[in-house]
Amino acid sequence: ILGLPDDYLVGIVPASDTGAVEMVMWSMLGERPVDICHWESFGTTWYSDAVKELKLEKVTNIKAEFGVLPDLSKTDASHDILFTMNGTTSGVRVPSLDWIPADRTGLTICDATSAIFGFDMLPWEKLDVVTYSWQKVLGGEGAHGMLILGPRAVARLESYKPPRPLPKIFRLCKGDGTLNGGIFKGETINTPSMMCVEDYLDALRWAKSIGGLPALLAKSAANFKVLADFEAKTGWLEFLCAVPEHRSNTSVCFKMKAPSGEPMGSDAVAKFRKLLEQKGVCFDIGAYRDAPAGLRIWCGATVEQDDLRVLTLWLKWAYQQVQAAQ
Repeated sequence: ILGLPDDYLVGIVPASDTGAVEMVMWSMLGERPVDICHWESFGTTWYSDAVKELKLEKVTNIKAEFGVLPDLSKTDASHDILFTMNGTTSGVRVPSLDWIPADRTGLTICDATSAIFGFDMLPWEKLDVVTYSWQKVLGGEGAHGMLILGPRAVARLESYKPPRPLPKIFRLCKGDGTLNGGIFKGETINTPSMMCVEDYLDALRWAKSIGGLPALLAKSAANFKVLADFEAKTGWLEFLCAVPEHRSNTSVCFKMKAPSGEPMGSDAVAKFRKLLEQKGVCFDIGAYRDAPAGLRIWCGATVEQDDLRVLTLWLKWAYQQVQAAQ
């Protein structure tokens, strides 16, 4: 479905996307300097772990605040580059991979958990490592991670021995230093739930039945348009990301404003969300705990446009209720 190159490997790993990213960091980083680009909660965690846990000395911190994409041209192609393709908690995405040179000497490591199956990530050859989890765009169980390795990543694993002990669940190579190819043929490090496996296979079959990757991307884009059209008509809802080209079409994040134009306080936002939950309209649409107060609405391909259209009516209702009670 993804159309990966024939020489790319795909494996199931423990502990969701977090496990996949940490496995890569502990196994591959340290051979050369690393640039870590982050602008939301999870990318910030990867930077913190690189500095505080791995204690890497040559780390360049390329960061931006919530709602803003940092200047990715500041990365050095001779360094390893770790970045998040889509800021799940900030609603900010990387619009293209044009900033990654084909002749780079470092590795590109892409946390793609809320991007893959949701928008175009081509060309795959620009990405040496891709990680994601089942539960995002295709809506599966969240305990399992996916690891995609290109040939340059495999070469790093087999040529570089990190100066740190690796727990069993992080070991991608056998005792002789060669890649444990079984991981990428269904021989998982830990046995995943077979019910979860069947659920994910069902999701993949569904994706194929509606037209594959092009259909998934089109559905997510159409879902995003429903909310973008609604935002344009309201005076109280505003994208957290100000640059249209950088806005995520899967994890859509908004700020909220009071009628005065001032930011809506966190207590008022909480009341807004509670009203919707009490009516059974939607759940867990609040901004991530580290992000500015607001909303985060999922628009991946498993969501239907008609449901989002109905949601916008409820959003308007809840806003009116909160303001009337002020």
